[in-house]
Amino acid sequence: MAQIKNNTKKSSYKHLSFKERQLIEFWHKDGKSNREIGKRLGRHHQTIANELKRGTTTQIKENKKVRQLYFADTGQAVYTKNRKRCGAKSKLISAFDFINYACKQIIEFNWSPDAIVGFVKSLEDFDKPTVSTKTLYNYIDSGILPIRNHHLKMKLRLSPKKKRSHQHKKELGKSIDLRPASIDSRQSFGHWEIDSVLGAKTKDDNALLTLVERKTRYMVTAILDDHTEESVCYALKQLEKQFGHLFPHVFKSITADNGSEFISLQDTLNHATDIYFAHPYSSWERGTNERHNGLLRRFIPKGTPIYKYSKQFIQQATDSINFLPRKLLNYRQPVILFLEELEKIKTKT
Repeated sequence: MAQIKNNTKKSSYKHLSFKERQLIEFWHKDGKSNREIGKRLGRHHQTIANELKRGTTTQIKENKKVRQLYFADTGQAVYTKNRKRCGAKSKLISAFDFINYACKQIIEFNWSPDAIVGFVKSLEDFDKPTVSTKTLYNYIDSGILPIRNHHLKMKLRLSPKKKRSHQHKKELGKSIDLRPASIDSRQSFGHWEIDSVLGAKTKDDNALLTLVERKTRYMVTAILDDHTEESVCYALKQLEKQFGHLFPHVFKSITADNGSEFISLQDTLNHATDIYFAHPYSSWERGTNERHNGLLRRFIPKGTPIYKYSKQFIQQATDSINFLPRKLLNYRQPVILFLEELEKIKTKT
């Protein structure tokens, strides 16, 4: 199977700085792709594409040759012009006195934005426009104020809590307790177990998505840019496109653990596939997938950065596993059994 890769990053959005635009100009002229530039800057490749469109100008040489070039100065100028028209800018201007007061209190007295907003609201004689605590933080993070993170002492000391869904993972699909006996017995084809494999466990490393079909033991791997819900959803959507109208017949059900990266499986597949969630800390309930991850570790040892391995290498490792004869399959190869089942489906549909 072809490998799948996406560059989706899960992070709060910040506008590009002029320094980033200069780097985009340099790398773009050097022939780097949008995805490569985005990866270097920690940005989505679509952000890079939008910026290139924004800052590209047409030049006509003396020989009437037309060429289009991106300039950081042009991109910054267009950005500044657009920002002047936005509502946030007008609010910043209307609350000018409050913003000046907030900057002074933060820089000179180490007040927190929340303390400033709360204090001003308690003043009966402060009748000028203000902004909320969140908006004040947004202004600071966007770099449009003379305040930086080192001015915010408490922000440096406190680690922000990660957003977590309050909905239990099993409520998004079905508990493994409700999985039919035919799936448990492995007599029916099209039932998969899913998991993710990490390398160096760093934010800039890739991850692998692994799916194993329970009856044939056929394994599918997909390269992810990161260990996030968005990357998993993107990979599954690409897999769905790859199989086309056969997808609901090939992927009748998927059993996952309670990892946050699998929180949107049911919605991603538009309820065409039944999703089951194993009990917490019960890896044996997805033993087939765990076993295949162990086989994959022969090629990619734990702690080794996944980005060091090429797409071709990972595909060859996956093929090696799928072509490995299994005793429990009467020494038949998973890939052969999978292709046989695929032919049966094509004949019926």
